[in-house]
Amino acid sequence: QVQLVESGGGLVQAGDSLRLSCAASGRTFSLYDTGWFRQAPGKEREFVAATIQNGRNAYYADSVKGRFSISRDNAKNIVTLQMNSLKPEDTAVYYCAAALPGTGSYDYWGQGTQVTVSS
Repeated sequence: QVQLVESGGGLVQAGDSLRLSCAASGRTFSLYDTGWFRQAPGKEREFVAATIQNGRNAYYADSVKGRFSISRDNAKNIVTLQMNSLKPEDTAVYYCAAALPGTGSYDYWGQGTQVTVSS
C-alpha cells in the first residue's frame, strides 16, 4: 500500500512556474506507475501526466505538453510535476496518484494541492 502527500501548490500569475511534489510512503513505491491529475471547479478530474516505475517514460495531456514535466526519484520516494508557462486554465486541485504497473488503474490518491493561476 502507498500513501501520497502533495505539496507545492499556490497562487501565481500567468506565465509563472510552480513545482509540485508528491511524497510517497511505503517501501514498494518504486513498483508503481505514478501520475498527476487535476480537477477544476465544476469539471471532471482529468489526466495531466504520468510516468512508469523507472521514470524513463513520461506521458502528458495535450493541454500541458511542452509546459509541464513529470519526474520521479525512487530513492527518495518523490514524484514531481514542474509546471512552466502557467495559464489561468491550469487552475485546479492537483492530485498525485499511483497505479500497479500496466493496469492504468490508479488506486492510491493524495489529498490534493490547490493551484491558482491569475490572469
